Amino acid sequence: MCLAVPARVVEILPHQQAWVELEGVRQQVSIELIDDLAVGDYVIVHVGFALERLDPEEAQATLALMASVAWRASSP
Repeated sequence: MCLAVPARVVEILPHQQAWVELEGVRQQVSIELIDDLAVGDYVIVHVGFALERLDPEEAQATLALMASVAWRASSP
């Protein structure tokens, strides 16, 4: 099973790389597949690659759904 998650771009780096953040966790990813990315944009990340830019409202809705599922899974 594969899982791609939304993350917010917090810093653009040289060589088509960027730092993204999800719930306080930062990861360096490749941004080779997306043109004109800016700090504050949301992207879908899978195995170290930003695959697609997301609308901020869509990103927030997806993150809320993921949090809801995680909360239910951890409840007794």
